[in-house]
Amino acid sequence: SFGGYRPSNFDTAFNGPVGVAEALRLSLNVPAVDLLDRVGSARFAARLEHAGIALRFPRGAAPNLSMILGGTGARLEDLVGAFAALQRGGIAGRVRYTADAPKLERRLLSPGAAWIVREILAANPRPGEAEGMFDTGRRPQVAWKTGTSYGFRDSWALAVTPEYTIGVWIGRPDGTPLPGQFGAVTALPLLIEIADGLPTRRSRDLTAPPASVSEREICWPLGIERERSDAAHCHRRWDAWVLNATVPPTFPDREIDTWRGPLLQYWRDRGNGARRNLSCLRKDSELATVARWPALAYPWLSGGSRKRSELPPLAAGCEPDELSTGLRIGGLNDGSVLRTPSNRSGPIRARVQALGSDGLVSWLLNDRFIGQTTGTDALELTFADSGDQRLVAIDSGGRYAATSIRTLVGKQR
Repeated sequence: SFGGYRPSNFDTAFNGPVGVAEALRLSLNVPAVDLLDRVGSARFAARLEHAGIALRFPRGAAPNLSMILGGTGARLEDLVGAFAALQRGGIAGRVRYTADAPKLERRLLSPGAAWIVREILAANPRPGEAEGMFDTGRRPQVAWKTGTSYGFRDSWALAVTPEYTIGVWIGRPDGTPLPGQFGAVTALPLLIEIADGLPTRRSRDLTAPPASVSEREICWPLGIERERSDAAHCHRRWDAWVLNATVPPTFPDREIDTWRGPLLQYWRDRGNGARRNLSCLRKDSELATVARWPALAYPWLSGGSRKRSELPPLAAGCEPDELSTGLRIGGLNDGSVLRTPSNRSGPIRARVQALGSDGLVSWLLNDRFIGQTTGTDALELTFADSGDQRLVAIDSGGRYAATSIRTLVGKQR
C-alpha cells in the first residue's frame, strides 16, 4: 500500500524477493510502483518529457504512481523515440517521417544504464522459447518489452535490434476495452514477426559494456557485494550488472517502525547460544549479528532462509522484549483438513482472527491479498475449491503468521 494506492501484479499474487532483472522481464507491477515512489513521480515525468515523451494526464491531474502502470497517455512515436535510447548509448530522438525533418535528440539515460537495461531485456527469451534452446544466430537479437494499459484499452510492444527500433500498438481508436488482449499475447507476436522480416546486416549486437558497467556478485539479504559480506550473512547470491561501481544495500521496510536494518545485533550466551537482553545480561555474554530480510518478505522465504534469519530463543529467566512478541492466527489450526458437512454442499466457510496485534492486519490467501482486519476483528473466509491453502497474516510492524490447511469441497463419500 502506497498512501492508499494499492497496486497488484498482473496475476494478483506476490513473488517474494526478486531481482530487478526478473521484475522487469516479468512485468511485475509492485516493484515498479515501489521504485517510482522512491524516485518521485514528478521527477520521473519530467525526465521523460525532456526525452520527448509528452505524457497526457486527466485534466487537473498531476503525475502520480499509477503512471508507471499505464495510468497516463502517450503516443507511439514518442515511446519509440525514447526506447531507441537503449541502442544509442542513452540518446533518445524524435521520429522523423521525411529526410529533411529536423533532427532532435536528447539524453535520456547514461550509456551504462542504457546498456544494462537493454542487456536485461535482450536476455528475455522470445515467446515460445526458453533459455538454452538451439539458435542458428541468423535472427536479430531483440531486446523487447510489452505493456497493457488500464482496462485492456492498449496493447504495447517495443523493441530494439542491432539496427532498428520497433513499436507496436494494438487497440481501438475510441478506447473501447479489449478484455483478454494484452501486450504479450496481442502485440508481441506481431513485433517479433516484423523484427525477423526486416533486412539486417548483423544479427547479433557485439557491443561491449561501457567502462562504467561491471559485473558483481551480490549477497542477499544485505544487498552488498559478496567480498564485503560475512559468509554467514550471505543467504542468496546473485550476479548483477553494476553502474559506476555502486551497489545499493537493501532498502528499509516501508511504514514499519521496528525496522532496525538488515543486520541485527543482539547479545548471545557464550555457552548455549541463547539470546539475552538487558534483563538477564551476564558478563560472559557476547555480541552477535544476524542478517534479516525485509519483514514483509518473510512469508515467501523458504524454511531454510527464515531459519537463518531467526533470533535464538530467550534464555531462561529473561523477560520478554519487543523482539520476542509474535503474531498468531486464531480459528484454524496448522495442518487442519476442512470438509463440506455431509448434509449440505457448496463452499466451505471459516472465521479467523489475528492474535497479538491491536493494529491493522493484512491477510493473504495463497499469496493473494484478500482483506484487512483491525485488532482481533474476525475475517470471513470462503473456500470454493479443494486443495492446499496457505493463509498469511501480516501486521503493520512486519510481523507475520502463517498456517497451512487442506480443503475438501463438495459432498464427500
